[in-house]
Amino acid sequence: MSNIGTLGSRIVVAVVALLASAGVAAAGNSPRVNYMLHCMGCHLEDGSGKRDAVPDMRGVVGRFPHTREGRRYLVQVPGVSQSSLPDDELAELVNWLLHEFSAEELPAGFVPYGAAEIGELRRTKLVDVTATRTRLLEGADTH
Repeated sequence: MSNIGTLGSRIVVAVVALLASAGVAAAGNSPRVNYMLHCMGCHLEDGSGKRDAVPDMRGVVGRFPHTREGRRYLVQVPGVSQSSLPDDELAELVNWLLHEFSAEELPAGFVPYGAAEIGELRRTKLVDVTATRTRLLEGADTH
């Protein structure tokens, strides 16, 4: 009898946890949680990426908003533009990761992304992500 009671208690706890997490998801997650759910699998917990496969964001990602094309680039990379997150949560996530992984590289007077800007920019996909990234980081468009 005690085994059945214990199993029943575990099921109740699991159902309550599931319902609670569904309520949190419906209300929207914090940018940190969204990073863990949508980005960390490739960019890793510390933003370091995967050598020769996924770019390191640390000390780099904040360089892109110095130019209009760089600002667009950050939203048009496949992982961002194709995200299932709504525009407002995606804007919060992009702003969070810029400050989290590359605050010192952000331009003076950086204007955070807003939902409308994210919605507009993510409609256009990049054709050659690597070439665009390389060109932007080499400074071709940072004058």
